[in-house]
Amino acid sequence: MKHHQKIKKLGRNKDQRTALFRTQSLSLIKHGRIKTTLAKAKSLRPDLEKLVTLAKKNSLASRKLVASRLGNDEAAKKLCEEIANKYKDRPGGYLRIIKMPNRVSDAAPLALIEFV
Repeated sequence: MKHHQKIKKLGRNKDQRTALFRTQSLSLIKHGRIKTTLAKAKSLRPDLEKLVTLAKKNSLASRKLVASRLGNDEAAKKLCEEIANKYKDRPGGYLRIIKMPNRVSDAAPLALIEFV
């Protein structure tokens, strides 16, 4: 039975999933929007929204925690200074997922994930 299993594994083990989410998070912070599959976008949104909420605190501890989760100091600085300040008064819902047409090669459902 699949009770209490909230994590979508996406056909990867834990290390590969964290590396995937880390690179997608870095790309999303750098570019503002990325195109990916719908399952990956739905799995990425809660993790990144928690990081934005953490970055809104703007304390030294929260900056270090964001930097350790992202693995990149420049992206953590951009997240804490630019992106988190934009959502200072917003209680949540920082990301938007827009469904796109299926991919031609394998008919995988695609989505565009972007900051609101």
